Amino acid sequence: MIKESSLAWGLDRAVRHLNHGSFGAVPQFALDRQAEYRALMEGAPVRWFVGVPQRIADARARVAPYLGVPVDDLAFVPNASAGASVVFTSLPVEHGCEIVVTDHGYGAVTMGAQRLARRWGGTVRTAHVPLAAGPQEACAAITAEFSDRTALVVLDHVTSPTARFLPVDLVSAAARERGIPVLVDGAHVPLVLEEPLAGVDCDVWVGNLHKFGCAPRGTGVLVARGPVRSELNPLVDSWGAGKPFPAAFDEQGTQDFTSWLAAPDALDVVEREIGWKAVRHNAADLVERGAQVVARAFTAATGEDHRVDVGMPAVPFRLVRLPRGLVLGGHELRDRVLAEFDVEAAFTAFGDDAFVRLAAHAYNTLDDYEDFAARVVPALLEWSH
Repeated sequence: MIKESSLAWGLDRAVRHLNHGSFGAVPQFALDRQAEYRALMEGAPVRWFVGVPQRIADARARVAPYLGVPVDDLAFVPNASAGASVVFTSLPVEHGCEIVVTDHGYGAVTMGAQRLARRWGGTVRTAHVPLAAGPQEACAAITAEFSDRTALVVLDHVTSPTARFLPVDLVSAAARERGIPVLVDGAHVPLVLEEPLAGVDCDVWVGNLHKFGCAPRGTGVLVARGPVRSELNPLVDSWGAGKPFPAAFDEQGTQDFTSWLAAPDALDVVEREIGWKAVRHNAADLVERGAQVVARAFTAATGEDHRVDVGMPAVPFRLVRLPRGLVLGGHELRDRVLAEFDVEAAFTAFGDDAFVRLAAHAYNTLDDYEDFAARVVPALLEWSH
């Protein structure tokens, strides 16, 4: 259990929050700090924007140790998808080449890869990775799609629809041997792992601090190493153009950068009040117990096993299989559960199966999952018929 803490959150207490993975939650302290930064910006805009590149550089210096990376390898971006778009728009054209993705990929990033392939006059090859595949099997499935025409590999560190790790270390090493650049989409990973890039020899790694890291919305990071680094440019051309990475990313015009500046405040306050190691340990234990509660509630009604065998399960998530016949229909199921039960939950699919993806963080208790089992599971069973 997490020790007693005075940490307050900006969440609506009338809502059950079981979907930290999508948009996270922000400590009130960090929200207050962001408001202070915004007041400074509005109070003296010229002074603010003249000084904002240095403020951003200082914020990067405070964030980098939480990721275990050198500060000069790290730039801020609005989110992981924006970081992927930086790569897609910066790489030199490779006519007729191929991009390798997996069938666990985040939709927006995969669509970005498809757009890049069209620009190149090339194709996207999709590796099928079985849900229960371990590291070696998953790596073999991905590298089997490599060819002499492969110009980029796009790989999730933690998959959004299936809540599993992929062996980014093994795949990156195999790609490095063949001189293939690797983009790792680590959207869910910052602060989930203490040193997320340890042993991962990829060219670019992107992640969101506003998920498990609890930073204000719109705070992503891009870590770049190797020859690709010199090719990268911000999505906005501004007065930082021509500066080396990452300085060019610190100066992008008159955007509201207060979420980036408040990000280290969010990381610091959680460390000070609870400790990130304790948050990770508690989340792993809690989401496992919560998933068991929800799976048992389904099994009691269907007689089927609703637990899910995931090859490399990613704490702080767990999948629970939904009843057969329950059609997701985009975000309709998520929206209906939220509207009728005041419960925020994520519903995903892979192959022929649909799941509820449960998450856990410092503000959750077992009661959240017991409430889901008592009120939402019966409705899901009814809707499945």
